[in-house]
Amino acid sequence: MAQESMNGTGSLKISEEVLATIASIAAKEINGVTGLVTTPTQGFKMMFSKKNNSRGITMEYIDGEAVLNLFINIKYGVKISDVAESVQLSVKNAIQNMTGICVSKVNIHIAGLVLDTENTKSK
Repeated sequence: MAQESMNGTGSLKISEEVLATIASIAAKEINGVTGLVTTPTQGFKMMFSKKNNSRGITMEYIDGEAVLNLFINIKYGVKISDVAESVQLSVKNAIQNMTGICVSKVNIHIAGLVLDTENTKSK
């Protein structure tokens, strides 16, 4: 489903793939996030798709506002609540600033913890 807006000179359609790419980049910029994780329903779809920008992100529109779900892995040892809050703010701001689409919720799902093997071996 694409988000469409009309103005006096024509229309603008922004695909969910574009929104997912913006969200993915914004989430990965946060310190403590190691990556996004494919959801079970996305796994089947991705087998037949060359694109994987929406990996770990689901989205829907409710009353004209976007609701996003991000499934992320984080580094072991970081404060989960701080990382999740930073991801929420970063994703919401990035999408709203770049597209003008209102984001009502960014739900974070911590899918796993990633150990930093380099630091673990040196200790």
